Amino acid sequence: MAHNSKYIISGGGTGGHIFPAISIADALKEKEPECSILFVGAAGKMEMEKVPAAGYEIKGIPVTGLQRKLSLENLKLPFKLAKSMAMAKKTIRDFRPDAVIGVGGYASAPTLWCAQRAGIPTIIQEQNSYAGLTNRIVGKKAKAICVAYQDMERFFPGGNIIMTGNPVRSSIRKYTDEDKAKAIGKLGLDPSKKTLFVVGGSLGSRTLNESVKKWIANACPDEIQLIWQYGRYYKAECEKFLSENENSGFVKGHDFIKDMDSAYAASDLIISRAGAGTISELAIAGKAVIFVPSPNVTEDHQTHNAMALCKKDAALMVSDLEAPEKLMDTAMKLIANKNRLAELENNISIFAMPRAAEKIVEQIEIFKRK
Repeated sequence: MAHNSKYIISGGGTGGHIFPAISIADALKEKEPECSILFVGAAGKMEMEKVPAAGYEIKGIPVTGLQRKLSLENLKLPFKLAKSMAMAKKTIRDFRPDAVIGVGGYASAPTLWCAQRAGIPTIIQEQNSYAGLTNRIVGKKAKAICVAYQDMERFFPGGNIIMTGNPVRSSIRKYTDEDKAKAIGKLGLDPSKKTLFVVGGSLGSRTLNESVKKWIANACPDEIQLIWQYGRYYKAECEKFLSENENSGFVKGHDFIKDMDSAYAASDLIISRAGAGTISELAIAGKAVIFVPSPNVTEDHQTHNAMALCKKDAALMVSDLEAPEKLMDTAMKLIANKNRLAELENNISIFAMPRAAEKIVEQIEIFKRK
């Protein structure tokens, strides 16, 4: 009887880890429809909702990350880690995976450690240009490290590094003029105006929102229209601002945009944080972008991500600290420069790696336990 493969995918904590993990699972299912996939994540984190919604089983373990400020929670870490290790060991013993895939975040550490001790092949996927601590540790014994940026030898054994890119949603593509026209009509935009899209993530960004609000209050440009995803956390205050501001007629405000394809397609310029998944999407879409890296992330990895593109003239960057004064002026100068927009679009497209999930699955197939 043929053996149906079994895989554990572990990691999470943020969408930047979870959505690539789901993309990898989908690619595994496409390659091997009869395979079994089990996720292991951090109990209480967003993966416990997002993974089942995507149709996959998940087990939660109590592992948590180290708090940056003094906290009593840090005293509980050794006990949570010990319990998580015991649970991960039992899960691996019961499920008997052919390979374990780690996508980063502290939630993946116990499962990857236990798999490596049990002699089960492990493959990790590192989304960022500055590798996370967990991946740096478990990467030492991983069979393959799938990355999206050059020069990752400073973090991992060079012979095991495979350039695959970051998995993104299959609908993301290079948009045509016809796609743009359809998106403009669908979103109720004016085809005679340039479209700026500001997106600060699903929860939102205080810095981006305050920069946009300041600009709206002092400008009413005839030639620009704005798509603004201000985030669920800032929904009430931004809706109130727009309703009270007479200059906001050129703004399409949303707390969350489900149809990101239309927003991307309609845009002439995008302002965004610099998460690895977002960068991978924008590279495939071939969009001119100004990055404002979040300063509230581990080891400032968003700045490292953005700089990798800026060094190749594939994007512009404004720091979070400078954004309130410089961001929107920079955006207005750029969006008015058709040739410069075209340069950035061409240069960011060089970073596009649209088959990332399939390439990662190829590595899993090579190294999985027979």
